[in-house]
Amino acid sequence: MKKLSLVDKGFLLSESRETPMHVGGVSLYTLPDGANESEFLHGLAANMRDAQTLLPPFGDRLKTGRLGVPGPTYWQPDPALDMEYHVRHSALPRPGRYRELFTLVSRLHGTLLDRSRPLWEMHLIEGLQNRQFAVYTKTHHAAVDGARSTHVARSMLSADPSHRLEESPLSLNTWEKYKANLSLGKRPDYSTSEMRDVTDVLKASLDSGANIFHAVKGFANAWSGRNDKLALPHLNVPRTPLNSNVDGARRFVAQSWPFARIKAVAKAFDGTFNDAVLAMCAGALRQYLQTHAELPQESLKAMVPVSVRQPGDVDSGNAVAAISADLATTVADPAERFRQIQSSVQAGKDYYGEMSPSERELFFMIIQAPTMLLVPTGLISRLPAYNVAISNVPGIRQPMYWNGARMDGSYPLSIVMDGMALNITLVTYDQNVDFGIIACRRSLPLVQRLIDYMEEALQELEDAAGIQAKVTKVAKQRPAAKRKSTSANKAKPKPKAKPKKVRGRSTKPKQ
Repeated sequence: MKKLSLVDKGFLLSESRETPMHVGGVSLYTLPDGANESEFLHGLAANMRDAQTLLPPFGDRLKTGRLGVPGPTYWQPDPALDMEYHVRHSALPRPGRYRELFTLVSRLHGTLLDRSRPLWEMHLIEGLQNRQFAVYTKTHHAAVDGARSTHVARSMLSADPSHRLEESPLSLNTWEKYKANLSLGKRPDYSTSEMRDVTDVLKASLDSGANIFHAVKGFANAWSGRNDKLALPHLNVPRTPLNSNVDGARRFVAQSWPFARIKAVAKAFDGTFNDAVLAMCAGALRQYLQTHAELPQESLKAMVPVSVRQPGDVDSGNAVAAISADLATTVADPAERFRQIQSSVQAGKDYYGEMSPSERELFFMIIQAPTMLLVPTGLISRLPAYNVAISNVPGIRQPMYWNGARMDGSYPLSIVMDGMALNITLVTYDQNVDFGIIACRRSLPLVQRLIDYMEEALQELEDAAGIQAKVTKVAKQRPAAKRKSTSANKAKPKPKAKPKKVRGRSTKPKQ
């Protein structure tokens, strides 16, 4: 049995009917030439179910004592594991558009996982147009985080279209082979040579004390107004429709943009890829609130998860902290908005910069304590910790295949909760960036408009940076905006008085 960490248990304790605490994703595939769809998916399902020993914790269920989850909680093997329950094969109603797919996924993502069983499901979905099929998966956040989910998904894929899996991708044997191919393994906190000198351990303990003191000092400076660049949970976070209490109904939309296009914006502003993503989302959220609600006088704040996973660790369930980023939504000029976002993100990085991964995780839990108190009292919507979650999960940068079926895109789904009714998560795959947007249906009934506003925001950033973009035709089989950047002017970004009219929009599925 393996004991759950405090972070893992936190996801279980936070769960309710209205706020399921699982993460998931939708992957699109194109059938191999000549393959019969039903037969091919039946074969994939049979292969997934054919495992003697499953990768932990996919074969494990929760074990608790008299105190339930608040007490000692473990993963233990499920003696009555039913793979037919966990791996399901279904079909979309006609005409099999993305609209029907997203409706199904929205419904599946809003239902709780059965805690008497291992906390995961996989749905193989046939019936899409253009010889595509979809795979929707969901796994409880107590079991995996985004980084480990990517590794689990990667273990079932191959860059070789002729490769065929002999064992289930969820088998322990397949997982061990995957780790061996990566030449990775969990590294202990201290190597044998490091442990020979006790002074190294003492120094690490002393450094931890100094780092925590530095973090507490920075926390106090931010709340007292002496550091206006550092954003913290609950600090100057406005109330918006994004921060209402949620119900159980979800709405999911997805879209892809070329990685090179977003990267060109980042380069033009001397920022990072993540800075450009945040600026793109900030522009879209600003437009959404101006058009469909009211733009608050305080800038929106985003929770931006950061991995604290040790190099080589692919087995830990959760290894994550987060920074708070000021999205500068009160700033009309996209260039200035980018610079303010960049400054805020850098302040957050500096805040955690001297800490070890374990210290970051610990301090993140400390500053989340007010949130844990506000959620059960129902006050979190009045005093939100953040307005939105925006998470960037590094993905696979080459075309991949599952038993010969080409993966066309991978769209993540995360968690919404009381006080934060919108979550934007993105994964890089091949030449694209795949965005998955999940929201409470009641709180944000027009969330699909964000796709249009994100495209407009990206174009505003390109215009402000002086980037000349070329419109290219979009393949209709994917929910993707594929206008590629052909050049990036290295001159300093120049703000525009008016954003240009939207150019070259692609046909996208909307729900």
